[in-house]
Amino acid sequence: MESRRPSTLIVSVQRALRLLEATSLHATGAPAKVLARDAGLPLGTAYHLLRTLTYEGYLRRLDDGAFVLGDRVDGLLAEGRFQTALARARPALMALRDATAAAAYLARYGDGEITVVEIVDGPKTPRVDIWVGFQEAGHATAIGKSVLASLDPPARRDYLARHPLADLTPRTITDRDLLLHELEADGPAGPAFDREEYALGTVCAAMPVADGSGVGAVGVSARVERLPELERGAAPWLALTARRVARAFALTI
Repeated sequence: MESRRPSTLIVSVQRALRLLEATSLHATGAPAKVLARDAGLPLGTAYHLLRTLTYEGYLRRLDDGAFVLGDRVDGLLAEGRFQTALARARPALMALRDATAAAAYLARYGDGEITVVEIVDGPKTPRVDIWVGFQEAGHATAIGKSVLASLDPPARRDYLARHPLADLTPRTITDRDLLLHELEADGPAGPAFDREEYALGTVCAAMPVADGSGVGAVGVSARVERLPELERGAAPWLALTARRVARAFALTI
């Protein structure tokens, strides 16, 4: 017995998807007539859908009139891989939180910005109150300084040129030369610390993550009275977590 098509399906969406599938089979591109034939669509219908898909960025029309998959498709695939890597990295961040009794963070550097992409906290390990976006406070956070220490000098200079060293607390380093000296002293492999530079009463420790696809950092935050404890014992756990996170991203991305 032939299965009946559900009445709630939108035919135009189905046709657009068939065109995307057809386009994916032609790595060097294909003209509208070929794609219409492959998708089983009238040429006029295919033209309308191809124009829409091209306008939205899911297809790209070449100079010879052929169509190839567009940047939006690549973006969806990349985001899917990133979310899969993040899911694989989360258990490592949970283990870091439990081992250090502190909220755990993962940051990534991309398009010239430092962004926190995951925070793992809990009732007994609250996250720091993010009153200023991390993108604007790289100089005042452990994860930001860890990323900056890992960048090559031109990328580091570019970041600092675009981000003023805002005075967030009385302990924030706002002198560029002093900050660069600290970054060089910590080195790209050593732990970085935020000693109440982002928020009074809160300290952080972080180490870089390099997975082959980019630069990032893992870190933890805690109350200021735990600073000696973090300085003594956080580095091994941060290094272990950094390796686990790097492996998760390397295997996925």
